[in-house]
Amino acid sequence: MAEPEMDGTASTAVADSPARDQAAPHGSDQTMRDRLEQGLWGRSESRARTDGGKGESRARNDGNKADRATERETGKDATRTVMPDHGRTANEKSDHGVLVRVRTLLPEFTGALQRVAEQVLADPAAASRATIVELAERSGTSPATVTRFCRALGFDGYADLRLGIAAETGRARLAGWTVDIGREIQPGDPLERVLGQIMAADTRAMHDTASLLDLGEVERAAVAIAGAARVNIFGASGSALVGEEMQFSLHRIGIPVWAWTDVHNGLASAALSRPGDVALGISHSGETGETIELLAEASSRGATTIALTSFPRSPLAELADIVLLTATQATTFRPDALSARHPQLVVLDLLYVAVAQRTHERSHAAFQRTAQAVHGHKAAKDT
Repeated sequence: MAEPEMDGTASTAVADSPARDQAAPHGSDQTMRDRLEQGLWGRSESRARTDGGKGESRARNDGNKADRATERETGKDATRTVMPDHGRTANEKSDHGVLVRVRTLLPEFTGALQRVAEQVLADPAAASRATIVELAERSGTSPATVTRFCRALGFDGYADLRLGIAAETGRARLAGWTVDIGREIQPGDPLERVLGQIMAADTRAMHDTASLLDLGEVERAAVAIAGAARVNIFGASGSALVGEEMQFSLHRIGIPVWAWTDVHNGLASAALSRPGDVALGISHSGETGETIELLAEASSRGATTIALTSFPRSPLAELADIVLLTATQATTFRPDALSARHPQLVVLDLLYVAVAQRTHERSHAAFQRTAQAVHGHKAAKDT
C-alpha cells in the first residue's frame, strides 16, 4: 500500500485515486499549469495598475501587456500551455528546455510532485528511458502523480515528457557536455575535471538561459533604456558586481546610468525617479529585500521597472514591469547564486547591444570619444 502523497500545491496529504485524478484539472495540475503560463513562459498580465503616478508611460506599458496576453491566449486549448517566445505549445516545444523548466518550477512543487521533479533532475537519462511505473517507483510516488507532474509542465502525457528529456540529454552528449553535470565536485578532484565541470555547467546554463529568455521582454527593456532620462541599477552582493558591469557598459555609450550598492543612496535616487526613467533590479532569487525595496520605490515614482532573476514567481519579478529570466547550473563550491553570474552577464550584454543598436549614432559617437580619451591616457602613461 503506497503512502498517501502530498499534492504539489495542496497542504493536506491525499492518496492517489481515480476520483482525485478526475478532480485534478481543477486542482493541482491546473494550478501548476496556470503558474507555468503566468510565471515561466510569460508572467501574469492580469495585475491591475491603480496608481496614477506612472503617467502615459505606464498606460502604454499596460497596453502592451494586454496585447501580449491576448496573443498568448490565441490558439490555447485546455491541455496545452502556449509559450510566449514563438507561440508554440509545450508539446510542440517538448524537446527544448524541459529540464530547465523543471529546475525553475522546483520551488513551486511540494510533496509528491517535488519528489518526481528531483528524481528527473537527479538522472535525466534514466528518466528518459523509464516507464511511468518505474519513474513512480523510483520517486516513491504513483503513476497518477507522474501524470500530474507532466501536465504541470504543460505536456499532454508522460510520452511527451520522455521524448523531451531524451532529446535534451541527447543534445548534451552531442555537444560534449557532461551528462552527470549534477555530480558533486569532490575536494580531491583534479583541476582538469573541475575545469570540465565548470565549463559544462556554465555552457549548459547559457543554453538554458537562451531557452528561457523572452526576446520580446529584452526588446521592451532596450527601448525603455534607450529613451530613459535616467537609469538606476540596484543589486546586492554578487548582483551588485553584475550591476556595476552593466553601468560601465551603458555609460560608455552615453546612457545616464547609476549602479547603487548603498541602500540609502539607492533609495534617495529611486525617490527622485520620474515617468520615463528606468530602474533595473538584479537578484538571482528575486527575494533580496533591499533590491525589492529599491525597485518598489522607483516604481511608485513612475519609473519603468526591470527585474533580472532566475525565478519568475519571485517578489521581484511580480513587482517589475519587465522580467528577464536566467538559468543556473550549480556545482559544489558554486551554488546557484554564484553560478547565476555568467548567465546574468550574458543577458545584460545582450541588452546593452540592443540599446546600442537603437541609439546607434549617439552610442557610436560616445564610444569613440570615450575610447579616444582612454587611449590618450594610456599613451601618455606609456611614454
